[in-house]
Amino acid sequence: MKAITFTGTFTALVTPFVAGGDAVDFAALEALVQAQIEGGVSGLVPCGTTGESPTLTDDEQLLVIKRVVDVTQGRVPVIAGTGSFSTKKTIAASKAAVAAGADGVMVVMPYYNKPSQDGMREHVLAVAREVACPIVLYNIPGRSVVDLSAETTVQICDEASNVVALKDATGNVLRCQELKRRLGDRLTVLSGDDALTLAFGSVGASGVISVTSNVRPREVAAVTTALLANDYVRARACHFALVGLHNAMFVEPNPAPAKAALASLGRMTDVVRLPLVSANAATKQRVVEALARLDQEFPKVLPSAS
Repeated sequence: MKAITFTGTFTALVTPFVAGGDAVDFAALEALVQAQIEGGVSGLVPCGTTGESPTLTDDEQLLVIKRVVDVTQGRVPVIAGTGSFSTKKTIAASKAAVAAGADGVMVVMPYYNKPSQDGMREHVLAVAREVACPIVLYNIPGRSVVDLSAETTVQICDEASNVVALKDATGNVLRCQELKRRLGDRLTVLSGDDALTLAFGSVGASGVISVTSNVRPREVAAVTTALLANDYVRARACHFALVGLHNAMFVEPNPAPAKAALASLGRMTDVVRLPLVSANAATKQRVVEALARLDQEFPKVLPSAS
């Protein structure tokens, strides 16, 4: 199993679409990946929630993963989102992602069918037995309805050595604290919410799987770099400069605001696939204003963060 250091900023990549949304815009995807690497991110996560994975066909998902791997050329790890509400489908998607060159997979807790803690544990262990690569668990109760408990996470870590990290989108700093207290370095915790990266980092998280870094990778990476250096004064200054943009990214369902921001910069269309809809005019204005404020404020803190 390939060793991966899950620290810093991992970008939860949006999936660009052509006008009308009928196909993936691979040219825009390639440019996005290149910009992320040049911006200093630590890794890339295609085909997660931000990548609109529920609306991608199986073929599209695999093509997106392959293209991200090809453009990345090993410069940073690629962790493919492969989880679903079906264990059998998750295993098949995970195997396909690894065959396509992904360095690891991210497995969301099964949504809609509401498994118990025992069900979530057995789901993860079944995937871990079948896939010989690092696995990142993804706990996001707001979307999946179920919440992977600290106790169940410990049980999984006791039985599956290739489960190495957790994207924690519970919004619960106490949960992160409990996991780090009990598991220490056995499990890397990454914030699943840009606005909580600073708070999670203060209790042991090692970085973030970020939406905002699609738009401003260098600035988001500056926060996690400072956190990993235990420079909380610098991290706080950088993080506070980003809060307005973080907030703007979630005024409508993700990734519509992120795509609106990228469209305002001329990098892709703002198209999302139904049942999502593109950001409305008010959100687009808020995003543009947040970008302008960040561009004014961040240079004031960046010299001390570089």
